[in-house]
Amino acid sequence: MALSLRIFSSDSSLRPALACEITPDGVIAARQTAGQQPVMAFAALPAGVVQPGLSGANFIDTSVVSSVLRNALDEVSAREKSLTLVVPDAAVRVLILDFDSLPSKAQDAMPIVRFRLRKLAPFDVENAAVSYQIMRQESGQMRVLVTVMPAEIRAEYEGVVRAAGYEPGVLLPSMLASLAALRSSEAALIVNRNGLSLTTAITNGDELLLHRTLELPLSEAGQREETTQAVSVASAYFEDTMHAAPNVLYYAGPGGAEAFVSTLGAETEDGLRMVRDLVPVTETGAVSAMPKGMTAGVMGALAS
Repeated sequence: MALSLRIFSSDSSLRPALACEITPDGVIAARQTAGQQPVMAFAALPAGVVQPGLSGANFIDTSVVSSVLRNALDEVSAREKSLTLVVPDAAVRVLILDFDSLPSKAQDAMPIVRFRLRKLAPFDVENAAVSYQIMRQESGQMRVLVTVMPAEIRAEYEGVVRAAGYEPGVLLPSMLASLAALRSSEAALIVNRNGLSLTTAITNGDELLLHRTLELPLSEAGQREETTQAVSVASAYFEDTMHAAPNVLYYAGPGGAEAFVSTLGAETEDGLRMVRDLVPVTETGAVSAMPKGMTAGVMGALAS
């Protein structure tokens, strides 16, 4: 499996025409069709079977996860077997790092990137899956987007896909996959909810300015408080960086924008005038009941 960060590239030739996202709620599968909306399917997972994280098993029962994967993918896959796998943000570490410079060849640059990661990642990085993408390069400074995934966690996700009869060709973290579905080139504030994981991000054109993932508490009151705080922090960073308050928040996650507005409550009126679904709700192409707000990851994975 290749760990990919080609989130802003218009060249989708490296990505399969089939994609799926594993979430604690279930598996979303999608297949790109010529000139049409992707065909999509959803298969629910039992509560607690998927517990994303950087340490320990992410799947309580791998046979159940593989079975649900197979059910969703078989509905849409036609003859395709290679796919882009979108994984929860909590299962990877995404960082924005500054370098003075990096060698032009990836095989020469990768040891330098891994060396930096040794002090930043709370796990062994020598055998981890690592990918990097240069976002900005100026005189004497280079800003680089880096993603690293523990080897044993990567193997766990690869294993359930192969057990389902498919081949994981490309891997993308949920937020990075979802960003590829964003159609606006203007500076944007995005929130991605995935189980008990909440990721906030800020983009400006082809550059990722902020990527922050936090784990939410179990209680609804705690989730509301942490979510409101995370949006407040991201909004303040947006205003400091862009010298203007965000007037739109794009949301990807269970329940869609309507549910997220309910979670934020009156906070949406403080600096944010509108919350929108990152991918507008649509029934087109769904071959099974599709939970609202859950398609951004696979739509981004298939984006051209």
